[in-house]
Amino acid sequence: MVLFGAFTACSEKPQNVLTEEEKAAGWQLLFDGQTLDGWRDYNGQTLTGPWEVVDGVIQADGGGSDENGYMVYDRIYENFELQWDWKISKGGNSGLLYHVVERPQYKVPYVTGPEYQLIDDKGFAEPLEDWQRCGVDYAMYLPDFATMNVRPAGEWNTSKIVFDNGHVEYYMNGQKTIEFEAWSDDWFERKNSGKWENAPEYGLARKGLICLQDHGYPAWFRNIKIRELPRKTEEEELFNGKDLTGWDAYGTEQWYVQDSLLVCESGPDKQYGYLATRKYYNDFELTADFKQEADGNSGIFIRSFVEEGAKVNGWQVEVAPKGFDTGGIYESYGRGWLIQIPDDREHFLKEREWNTMRIRVVGNQVTTWLNGEQMVDIQDEKIGAGQGRIALQIHDGGGIKVLWRNIRVKTL
Repeated sequence: MVLFGAFTACSEKPQNVLTEEEKAAGWQLLFDGQTLDGWRDYNGQTLTGPWEVVDGVIQADGGGSDENGYMVYDRIYENFELQWDWKISKGGNSGLLYHVVERPQYKVPYVTGPEYQLIDDKGFAEPLEDWQRCGVDYAMYLPDFATMNVRPAGEWNTSKIVFDNGHVEYYMNGQKTIEFEAWSDDWFERKNSGKWENAPEYGLARKGLICLQDHGYPAWFRNIKIRELPRKTEEEELFNGKDLTGWDAYGTEQWYVQDSLLVCESGPDKQYGYLATRKYYNDFELTADFKQEADGNSGIFIRSFVEEGAKVNGWQVEVAPKGFDTGGIYESYGRGWLIQIPDDREHFLKEREWNTMRIRVVGNQVTTWLNGEQMVDIQDEKIGAGQGRIALQIHDGGGIKVLWRNIRVKTL
């Protein structure tokens, strides 16, 4: 009996370790089996939530709620293959989120990052819609429930997410269950017609944190491992010369297409207005032609996000009348001017003529050129930590009209 017991113990698969082959392939563990090093509260500096390590397993004790109980791993991931083991209590509810963004404006992570739903379908106390069931891309994409193999509450399952430059695959116990293209027309149609229609930044982030959820029920996790995948470069025309496809307007100011040009013009309310890409662009090089037909107080926002109402928060490359620092960088709702252009460079702006703005954003460095002349070059940690949309602005005050064309971006 002793010999048999010893043999059984030795033959058990080791948990929370990587094989030599996995190490060589670039896999890394997010949980060492002993501590919660690297994990902390969402929007926090330490870990105070309902989490502990018990017998080599992360345990959520069920003390979380919709407002708290979220634990994030303190490292940003963009493209990856992520795999983990999990089990849920009877009637339990949990989840794993990715590309989660932390900002003071967001009290919960699920308004930013997609969720791989983990829930006991059969034992849950209330009826579930299909978009709430186990294994779904929560409130977005569904598996074929008839063929999906999910082990019951109290038993271990293995799930996997592959996120490869917008191509997404979900797996359950070795079987591919969901496949879709993030930020496709179909993706945006689903986002804008369901649970997320009033969450403007949901799912847009190209990178972010991994998050585990305690949703008021005990849950267990182990063997959490990730392998990063390379980023691919893309070139894209942001304006098609026909309509505003790919853009979202915020505010009551006017955005329209006339003679194959994109026109921004003050409306009767004379307030701020924005036209923002529906996708995020983090590291990129952008070129755009503009002509100021009236008061040219406008701008190009980078790594920006939309708050409630017509409020775009981020960094603006200034487009303004001569003498007002076109090509300089201003932080809206923050520190104000980060860098203005030298006075001897104001003459590079051609009034009432076409100009070309070029913007290069890589990490924490931003460089701008106007008509081929460098205007500013700055390195800033807050910009480096940001991510978000490209957006055009109409300043408040009225009387503004600016034409745009040849808006092109190359991701880096």
